[in-house]
Amino acid sequence: MRSAWSQVPLPAGVAHGTNSDVVLAKSDVSGASSGALPEQQHHPALRWLVDQPYLLLSLTSLFWAVNIVLARHVAGRVPPLTLSCVRWLGVFSLLLPFAWTHLRRDWPALRAHLPLLLLLSATGFAYNNAVSYWAMQYTEALNALLIQSSGPLFVALWSLVLFGARLTAAQFAGIVISLAGVLTIILRGDLTALAGIRPNKGDVMFASSLLVFGLYSALMTRRPVTHHLSLLAFTTGCGSALLVPFAVWELSTGPTLTPDLVTIATLVYVVIFPSALAYLFFSRGIALIGPNRAAPFLHLVPVFGSAMAILLLSEQPRPFHLIGYALVLAGVVIASRRG
Repeated sequence: MRSAWSQVPLPAGVAHGTNSDVVLAKSDVSGASSGALPEQQHHPALRWLVDQPYLLLSLTSLFWAVNIVLARHVAGRVPPLTLSCVRWLGVFSLLLPFAWTHLRRDWPALRAHLPLLLLLSATGFAYNNAVSYWAMQYTEALNALLIQSSGPLFVALWSLVLFGARLTAAQFAGIVISLAGVLTIILRGDLTALAGIRPNKGDVMFASSLLVFGLYSALMTRRPVTHHLSLLAFTTGCGSALLVPFAVWELSTGPTLTPDLVTIATLVYVVIFPSALAYLFFSRGIALIGPNRAAPFLHLVPVFGSAMAILLLSEQPRPFHLIGYALVLAGVVIASRRG
């Protein structure tokens, strides 16, 4: 058996808990791009944990669900663009000491693919994450959690448009059904009012962040062959750099960062749990049971998140939430079937 944290690539991206079944299926589990972490002795509890794929993947979904609910909870206290900038700047700062040697070695490959890497940074870490946090100023956590369930299907659409990846009949049916679920949520269940209704702009913003993240995930199949720490450090660094001027603008035009315990705890959480730890846990889960079996765990995100939103944010579940979620889940299940 491989050592703990064996050679696996990081998932396509975790901006707000959305990952790609398409990218996961194409990931090279032990290829040159993965990069192994060094062998070392672990505490018995840690050795046990790293061999529990279902627990690791469930914790990953829990971390991402809390991230969405927390973003809704601190709306108005932590400006969204600033929160996104601090998140990825913090991850970059944590990774840099470990990635520096690999960055120096992989610099020729990174430089040769600079336009692609800048596009990955902009789509996967700048726009996607910033807009998803911004959307939480205007929509409920329940809506965001349910809309997020359709994320893998946006990846399939981009893969078809960019690379001509053909969809099976089941995949096409899954996309249609899942998008019907998203539409049900955005239109508040009133499908007859499609011509005149104005969707909640937070719902539209969150859906647009998933659309852009789908582009990022599809493009990740064309990433250069480097150590995974090199790629993650470079893209999070560039992504946070792209967000700096927007965060400065945001803070200078009105919204302020409330310097209290809630703010500090929020910033610490988003850097460590849904970013650094979630990447490690999800990668280890893929190494143990494979990408196709790991991907369905992503749909625990709305399950965990909906429960927390109802308990902690006093949000009320409505029939259109349940109908929309059922359609999204049915679409994803159908699209993931072989043949």
